[in-house]
Amino acid sequence: MSDLTILHGAWHQPAHYDDLAGLLRSQGLSVEVPDLYELSLDEGTTLVEDIVAAAEQPPLVVGHSFGGVTAGTIRGAAGLIFLAGWILDVGESPAQLIAEVAQSTGAPPDGLVLVPDDAGRLGLDPADARKKLYGDVDDAAAARPIELLRPEPPSIFGAEPSRVSWRDTPSVYVAGRNDQAVPAPLVSRFAARCSASGTWETGHSPHLSHPAAVADLIHRQRRS
Repeated sequence: MSDLTILHGAWHQPAHYDDLAGLLRSQGLSVEVPDLYELSLDEGTTLVEDIVAAAEQPPLVVGHSFGGVTAGTIRGAAGLIFLAGWILDVGESPAQLIAEVAQSTGAPPDGLVLVPDDAGRLGLDPADARKKLYGDVDDAAAARPIELLRPEPPSIFGAEPSRVSWRDTPSVYVAGRNDQAVPAPLVSRFAARCSASGTWETGHSPHLSHPAAVADLIHRQRRS
């Protein structure tokens, strides 16, 4: 039974959220962090909705980065929290939105450096990930998250929800003022899709740099 479900971002895995999940569990919450790796968006939605349906009370769902894409489709949650998350509408895809930003600004956004592997998957350059994903995390704390990163299939950029729940579910968007992974025009668009939003003095990974603040937000949302 889960009070909270945390959905990991692309290139990430559940272990990236150990610090936050451990803190929340020490504060009395039951936390699920399912592994969405290699699942389609529909498959991920089904997995998470099964977890939500099994809870005694509707839980919160937290989506970090690309985990926000799945979070925004989940029915039955008490609320949604997007940590530097992507929030797609029906028919939108990450590739489409990135192309829109490039067209409107005249240049492609300065996103993450992608490194193809022999299997055709896209990995992340460690030095670039250190800067853009974990720029406000100290060296000792950033080492393990960088080691945990795993390559993703290019198909993640084509994910399109066939339905969304964020329109009908209370939601909060947390933007990082120093986020270098999500293009600024998209941050504004995503934040406007939520019931409430705020900008923190963080980078792309507040669950690592400010876990206590994220835990406090979660507790406040559970009480609201």
